[in-house]
Amino acid sequence: MDGSGSLIGGDYTGSLVDWAKEKLQLTLQIVKRSDDMTGFVVLPRRWVVERTLGWLLRTRRLARDYETLPASSEAFIPFSASMLMARRLARITAADQTIRTPRQERTTLAA
Repeated sequence: MDGSGSLIGGDYTGSLVDWAKEKLQLTLQIVKRSDDMTGFVVLPRRWVVERTLGWLLRTRRLARDYETLPASSEAFIPFSASMLMARRLARITAADQTIRTPRQERTTLAA
């Protein structure tokens, strides 16, 4: 794999590859298991997809099929991703700030 294009599972071959190339100008790379593999084998970059789905499914509304329309669930994905980003950014910002008491502030200002 040369790193360009999007990776898809071996089940999505055929017309999807042609459709993505024609309509989206997107190159899809198919990741397949070879026939001689037995047991669990890590496929290239598959872990990225699994990790991302795990993060998104921590949101309760995406964990189960609560929505009537698939479009409703699809619309909730960016919301879930932005909640995840906001939590991570808040954690980084809070770790960078030191909490000072008013007495420490007065001591710092007097020096």
